[in-house]
Amino acid sequence: MSDDAIGEGSAGGSARRTFRTRLDEQVTEVDDEVASRRKRRSEPLARSEPMLPNRNATEVQPPVARRSRRGWIVALLLVLAAAGAALWLHPLQVQQQSGHRGGGRFRGGGDLAQPVAVASVTQADIPIVLEALGTVTPLSTVTLRAQVSGQITQIGFTEGQNVKKGDFLAQIDDRTLTASLHQWQGQLEHDQALLADAKLDLDRDLKLTSNAITQQAVDLQRATVQSDEGTVVSDQAQIEAVQVNIANSHITAPADGRIGLRLVDQGNYVTPGDSTGIAVIAQMSPMSVLFSLPEDSLAQVLEQTHGNAGLKASLFDRNDTKQIAEGALQTIDNQIDPTTGTVKLRAVFPNTDGALYPNQFVNVHLLVRTLTGVSVLPNAAIQHGAPGTFVYQLNDDSTVSVKTVTLGPGNATVTQLLAGLPQGAKVVVDGVDRLKDGAKVTVPDNGAAPAPGGSGAAPQPQATGEGSAAGGAPAASAGNNTPAVNPAGAPAMSNGQGTGPAGAGAGAAGDASGGKQGHRHHRDGNGLRNGGAGNAGAPDNGGDSGASQ
Repeated sequence: MSDDAIGEGSAGGSARRTFRTRLDEQVTEVDDEVASRRKRRSEPLARSEPMLPNRNATEVQPPVARRSRRGWIVALLLVLAAAGAALWLHPLQVQQQSGHRGGGRFRGGGDLAQPVAVASVTQADIPIVLEALGTVTPLSTVTLRAQVSGQITQIGFTEGQNVKKGDFLAQIDDRTLTASLHQWQGQLEHDQALLADAKLDLDRDLKLTSNAITQQAVDLQRATVQSDEGTVVSDQAQIEAVQVNIANSHITAPADGRIGLRLVDQGNYVTPGDSTGIAVIAQMSPMSVLFSLPEDSLAQVLEQTHGNAGLKASLFDRNDTKQIAEGALQTIDNQIDPTTGTVKLRAVFPNTDGALYPNQFVNVHLLVRTLTGVSVLPNAAIQHGAPGTFVYQLNDDSTVSVKTVTLGPGNATVTQLLAGLPQGAKVVVDGVDRLKDGAKVTVPDNGAAPAPGGSGAAPQPQATGEGSAAGGAPAASAGNNTPAVNPAGAPAMSNGQGTGPAGAGAGAAGDASGGKQGHRHHRDGNGLRNGGAGNAGAPDNGGDSGASQ
């Protein structure tokens, strides 16, 4: 036992002896007071004092009631004294307990090694993905509107029906238009007859001798023929216009797609000026998605495309958990929005299964490039503080050293290591909150978990921990939160559920990512959007919850 502990124990014993002495003195004083009162009651009354009548005898309290009251007073004094002693001694006990715990946390652990979990610096492929929020937008959206005025006499579609271009949709009453067509056809025949007569007169005038008819008459007849020809052409134009209106009264689908709800019922009178229209047709396949990226990300997109589209794009649902479609980048807008500092992009998806719906909210993952065969560092090992960006490297003598590192782009699980550590170096991924430069640590034989590859949905590096040497407590299990059973039969706790200062198992974070990790939030070398690792349970606490770094 250390001198500090002996001194604190002596101080506690002296305090308890002082408290007992004071309590004995208070009890003695109470007993003396009670004996004095009994003696006064036992003395006979003076002869000069008259005897009280019997009728007033009821006003004197009996001895039993007085003894009961004195017992309550004594009990109350004892309770108050015990409460004061507890409050007086409690700060000393808290100070002693905090002193025992603080020895390992604030003094570098003293002679006790801290249990940690480590992972190795390895090589892997890192996909660089840009994420954005997008809206599903059809490539073609058509609102059916009447081009002629009239009453709707027939509806030829069902709401929600998939239609093809040219399919019949609605009919407007065209009887007035048909009558107008017949009228103009009759007028055309009349004007054609006049034109034929004028041409005959012109031929006869040209055959006559110059003495029989003047040149003025010939010119006048020639002008009459030309006038009749213009009238015939005008009649033909009027007929064509009426025929177009008759065709417009027979409404057909202008494009392939799915027709929406009917906006006008049969029997209503419609005009070309109606704003609502009859129905809306939206093209469902292929389907496009509009999304925006910050202008800072535009350079790396243009670098890979050189102005041409073709980057792979993946769509996830609004919760960013389930992939629903894959497609390609089609086009990039030609200007940046000055109000938001973003640029719009359009990606196209086949949508053969109909999973995408117009105006649907989705998450777009645009794969810009893939870093192949680069050194990667688990995100759980990366720390930020006064030295800058650093990690705790495990040395051969079971101590840790602070190493500053230079990082590149990364994803939700790993980050590219540019400089600072050699290949295969072991870094602490769990238990870093109890460490400092030069602190002693313990790791299990299988504590060095290889860092995962960065491609696809690679799993987080597995972090394993062990119990401290004292007490032989079970080691914490790695992986999921399922309790494991140690050889002694006691369940090992996961996720930092170690208890007690006697070497209880330190919990290893099974995911080393601290909750959701911002789910698929990737970094481009400048941002730090990775999720933090869940802290392992220290021997003096029940484990810290994962916190985003």
